[in-house]
Amino acid sequence: MPTKVYYNSACPVCNAGIKDQRQRMEKCGVNDIEWVDVHSNPAAAAEVNNSLEQVRERLHVKNDSSELNVGIDAFIALWQRTPGQRWLAQLFQLPIIRPLARIAYNGFARLLYLWNRALKHW
Repeated sequence: MPTKVYYNSACPVCNAGIKDQRQRMEKCGVNDIEWVDVHSNPAAAAEVNNSLEQVRERLHVKNDSSELNVGIDAFIALWQRTPGQRWLAQLFQLPIIRPLARIAYNGFARLLYLWNRALKHW
């Protein structure tokens, strides 16, 4: 089973970020990722045992061993597989950085989610 990235294309910020990450990875030859847009395929949220709203709010990555990473951990999982971004994965895994990054990501994701809901993007 390939790694699956669950994202929400209805959020313009999320969509742009995923588009950029996808292009970076494909340019480096990382082509074994399935990109799952929960906006166009809402039932896919069940694959990660979370609600559609949870998957809309935070990036989810399920690797080929069915390990699920959410939020900043999902980005770290992608950066680990992307030549030229592995240093980011190492940086964000540092004991002091990771918890701060998790707080920052979760706060930003929540605000972005609420902004998208207010604008009725879904």
